[in-house]
Amino acid sequence: MYDELVKLISNVGFPVAVSVYLLVRLDKRLEQIIMLLSAMEHRERERRP
Repeated sequence: MYDELVKLISNVGFPVAVSVYLLVRLDKRLEQIIMLLSAMEHRERERRP
């Protein structure tokens, strides 16, 4: 992982490498949030008469 990060920084520059890293991390969290919201919506639908 470290070697790939160093190659990425040397090829495209530090700001781009940091942006890509943050987008990848954000994507994982967004998937979790979407799953939780879907579960909450499903529970709410089950509670309604």
